[in-house]
Amino acid sequence: MQSLWLFIFVGLFTPGPNVIMLTSSGARFGFAPTLPHLAGVVVGVGITSAATGLGLGALLQQTPELIVILKVGCAAWILRMAYGLYRAAPPAAAAETDCPMRFSEAVLFQWINPKVWAVALAASASFTAHLSPGLAALVLGLSFSSINLMVCLFWSVFGALLAKLLQSDTAWRRFKNTMAVLLAASALLIAI
Repeated sequence: MQSLWLFIFVGLFTPGPNVIMLTSSGARFGFAPTLPHLAGVVVGVGITSAATGLGLGALLQQTPELIVILKVGCAAWILRMAYGLYRAAPPAAAAETDCPMRFSEAVLFQWINPKVWAVALAASASFTAHLSPGLAALVLGLSFSSINLMVCLFWSVFGALLAKLLQSDTAWRRFKNTMAVLLAASALLIAI
């Protein structure tokens, strides 16, 4: 079980769309306003990983068209968010309509996030293939959700702490542009 948890931790902790977006949201909006986004990521990743244990992952692997749709949808969503981040005003000047990702948006994003699917599929095949589908779904869903909670908390808090260093317009602009470019690059990596 420890090897499964280590695998999940490494897979989810390393930079990808969720890490970049949560860090950016923490820096831009603060920790508390980022909590719905964070909770949506945790719940969405748990559902997605549980679905792989129930056999949805096998269906994806056997249907290349679904994988293409998944990649295109994710890349488009990420590029839209990267553009929004690139155009973002400093936190102090953010418009009232500017807000972190909502819980439902974060849950839905996990369904098209190929990094989450890749980690969940690998975990399902490597660590729970010997279990019944129901037990595999339970083990994967709980393991991914609990580990991802710690990962998401870390990156959201890290972003909120970074905000203290981003007080000048120049520092904020460099940070948000770097995060936007990294986010866009993750979309390109997904499309490959």
